[in-house]
Amino acid sequence: MRLEVLCEDRLGLTRELLDLLASRNIDLRGIEIDVIGIIYLNCPELDFETFRELMSQIRKISGVTDVRKIQFMPSERHNTELVSILNNLPEPVLSISLKGQVDRSNHAAEALFSKQKGELSGEQVSNLISTFNFSKWLEGDKTRHRETVIIDGLDYVMDIMPVYIKGEASTESVLASALVTLRASATVKGEVEFLPEHNTLGFEHFVGISNRHKALIAQAKKLAMMDQPLLIEGETGTGKEMLARACHNRSDRSEMPFLVLSCASMPDDVAETELFGHAAGAFNQNEEHKGIFEQADGGTVFLDEIGEMSPHLQIKLLRFLQDGTFRRVGEEHEIHVNVRVIAATKQNLAQLTEQQEFREDLYYRLNVLTLSIPSLRERPNDVSALLDLFSTKYCQQLGVDKPEFTEELMEGLSSYPWPGNIRELDNMVLRALTRMLGDELTIEHFQLPKVESAIANSIGVNLDGSLDDIMKEYEAKILDKLYQSFPSSRKLAKRLGVSHTSIANKLRDYDIRKQ
Repeated sequence: MRLEVLCEDRLGLTRELLDLLASRNIDLRGIEIDVIGIIYLNCPELDFETFRELMSQIRKISGVTDVRKIQFMPSERHNTELVSILNNLPEPVLSISLKGQVDRSNHAAEALFSKQKGELSGEQVSNLISTFNFSKWLEGDKTRHRETVIIDGLDYVMDIMPVYIKGEASTESVLASALVTLRASATVKGEVEFLPEHNTLGFEHFVGISNRHKALIAQAKKLAMMDQPLLIEGETGTGKEMLARACHNRSDRSEMPFLVLSCASMPDDVAETELFGHAAGAFNQNEEHKGIFEQADGGTVFLDEIGEMSPHLQIKLLRFLQDGTFRRVGEEHEIHVNVRVIAATKQNLAQLTEQQEFREDLYYRLNVLTLSIPSLRERPNDVSALLDLFSTKYCQQLGVDKPEFTEELMEGLSSYPWPGNIRELDNMVLRALTRMLGDELTIEHFQLPKVESAIANSIGVNLDGSLDDIMKEYEAKILDKLYQSFPSSRKLAKRLGVSHTSIANKLRDYDIRKQ
């Protein structure tokens, strides 16, 4: 029960009010006094007769002009209004104490961090936003500050604003807390000049809960700081270039260029010019051209699909890896640069080397440090985390609320083999969200190909027929591939560790010949 007592400014009036409550054994839970002549009392609920008598006795006190029952104390009303405003803000907001703990948060913040009501209270902000150093901000000038932070693999713009208060007896302001506001970077338009211009892709952008994923990232962090060549192996769509960029950004070369060249389907003269540049006068060009090795001096060069590099360029690259020197096309003098090479391939370089399709000396030069990215079907536990990441990203872009996921959806996505790996999942999530009409995402929105078709595409074998038919077709493909590198039945038999007669019979049965 809350009472509003309108009264004159008389010495001792408040004392009389309190004595009255005490004489009737009424507990006083709170009192607030307004300078304009109002006293607010917070008491327990009373029965009607006791309440009527109390109101009559209060009105008899000298100086009291009126008394009435109200719903809230002034501080309660103000606090309720502020909490309501805070909770209805569309952007996540956190109030942070000077100890770095969350004092208060709104509904949007709880949704962002996947917490229930009240669960964020007391959490260390460093546990929620690992890339933000609150202690460093406190040690600095403690002014309003903006930076990009990473939460669950996505970029956000964080505004932190100091909250100062003044004491009644002091005119100096004292820092009481900090207010943190978060916005998805994709929604921040017209303000990009406040944000870092360089690519800040880091390991925090990689999400996953499987042991394979955690082991990969832990190993990548170790190898990122080294200068030796790095070979990244993985199927199409596993994120080889993203991992290479993260390694570069974690290294001492992070402030220097990161340049990319795809070695697939590029003529030798074009690729050589792109890598090493050319002198003035070459190719009828009046000006010289710097290749990416020269442009990236001090930084990193990422060679994608290194397994498809031509033999001619393999020799050139081998020479460069030995001492960091090269010649521009059409020039005699040598140029020396300090560049780290990160190469990537979806092929088995060891097998290509054994088949003499890739230089053995270059393979051993590149294969100093190696990272093997597991396919998505090898770590199905990560599908749920990636689904959450991509859903959040695209819901922000589409301006829609993040949907609920059905159990059938989670089971279906986890059991699908994902021949296109993470890239395929990323694309499918966007398409599914554009098909969604309600607030629930289902397996029907994904329109997944049949599992048999997906498996067949991933291994390149037709799955029609019996197991014997499928195995024969797979065996024929393997023998046909190897026979081109070991072009006699005896050589192929020795390579596979079986008898010459067995191989000769299979080559005849499958009608396999030299190409």
